[in-house]
Amino acid sequence: MPSEPNCRVELLQGTLDLIVLRALDTMGPQHAYGLASRLEQVAQPSLTLNQGTLYPALVRLEQKGWIKGTWRRTEKNREAKYYSITRAGVRGLQKQSERWRRLAGLVDKLLLNEG
Repeated sequence: MPSEPNCRVELLQGTLDLIVLRALDTMGPQHAYGLASRLEQVAQPSLTLNQGTLYPALVRLEQKGWIKGTWRRTEKNREAKYYSITRAGVRGLQKQSERWRRLAGLVDKLLLNEG
């Protein structure tokens, strides 16, 4: 079934954390605006991240010790907090990725056996 052009995706609880961890693992340190812009670009047109969505996820991940924020200057010479994934975050990413794959497999199985 093709997706509707203006259909936005609602993220399940915890899914954004997994997406942020994966992005930081592959892209390296990012500030929040750069991270949001890149994720929106990759998921075009389905995902829109605003500060009210992204910042709580960054705070949650930092409190868990899965990411670390450090203040640096951006390309435009502004102060911004850059986030990078920690070793604990890499382990968390692996566990959460496995959990997500199991959940997605279960949902697929249930949807395919429908009717």
